[in-house]
Amino acid sequence: MLKKLFEQLHKRIRLLQHKGKEPYLSLERIIGFCPDNIQLYKQALRHRSSSVETDDGKWINNERLEFLGDAILDAVVADLLYKNFPNKREGFLTNLRSKIVQREMMDKIAQQLGLDEMVIYSSRMTINSHHGNHMYGNALEALIGAIYLDQGFDTCYAFIRDTMIKKHINIESLSRKEVNFKSNLIEWSQKNKLAITFDLIESFMDAEGNPVFQSAILLLGEQIGVGIGYSKKESQQAASKMAIHKIRNDKELQQRISEFKKKRAAENAGETIETTDTPEMAETPNTPETNTNPNAENTAE
Repeated sequence: MLKKLFEQLHKRIRLLQHKGKEPYLSLERIIGFCPDNIQLYKQALRHRSSSVETDDGKWINNERLEFLGDAILDAVVADLLYKNFPNKREGFLTNLRSKIVQREMMDKIAQQLGLDEMVIYSSRMTINSHHGNHMYGNALEALIGAIYLDQGFDTCYAFIRDTMIKKHINIESLSRKEVNFKSNLIEWSQKNKLAITFDLIESFMDAEGNPVFQSAILLLGEQIGVGIGYSKKESQQAASKMAIHKIRNDKELQQRISEFKKKRAAENAGETIETTDTPEMAETPNTPETNTNPNAENTAE
C-alpha cells in the first residue's frame, strides 16, 4: 500500500516538473489518474495540422493513436452493450453502438471533458475547416489509445465506461432514438453538391418466404454502400450506413471527392487547375435519408 502511494506521489512530482504544468494537471483531472508516459498523452492531443518532425524524419501527431483508440472504443462499447442488453438482438446492439461512437457524440463528450482547451493545432486552421472537422472527437479517441498503451486495457475500459459513458451518455434514452442514416447521407450530399443514387440490386424470397431486398448506393460512379433488409427502406438504411462509414474512412474516396470538387470549381470558373496536391478531408455525414432522384445534386464538405 505504501509502495503504491509512493509511486503515485513520484509520478505526480514528475508531472509537475513539466513546463506549462497546468494542462497536465487538467489532463489528470480528466482521465482520473497520473500518467506514466506523458509523451503519449502529448501526442494524443497534437492535431496533424501541428505535426512535429523528429530527428529521424518521422512526423508526430495523434492520427495513429486515434486509429488505435477507435478500435478499442468499438470493442469496449460492444462488450458493455452485450452485457447490459442480454435479450437484444445483434441489429439492436449494432445500431446502438453506432449511436454511441459516432463522431458527433465523441465531439460532444470531448468538449464536455475539456479536451477542446487542450488540443494543439495550427493557428492557420479554423475548427470548421475540413482539417478541423471532428478534431476534438478524434483527440478523444487518440486519448483512449494513449491510455491503453500507458496503463493497459483494464484502465482504458474503466475510462470509457465510467468517465465517458456513465457520465455523459444516457444509454436507455439513446437506445430509443432512431438514427436515419439515409437522411444524413442525403443531407451530406446536398451540402456538398454531389449526386448520389439509390439502386435496387435485387429482391428475392428467403427460406421462410419473406421478401428480401438488396440496395446499393452510387457516388461518382462508384458503389460505396450495399445493404440487405426485409423492405426497401431497411435495405437503403443499411446501405447508407455502409456508405457513411466509407466516406469517413476511405482516404482514396476522400481524395476522389476532393479532386472532383476542385475540377468542378475550375470548370465553373472557366479555368483548369492541378489536382495533385494532398486534398482536404471531405467533411463527413452526421449519421443518415437519401435523395431518391438519381439526377439530383447532393453536397459534401
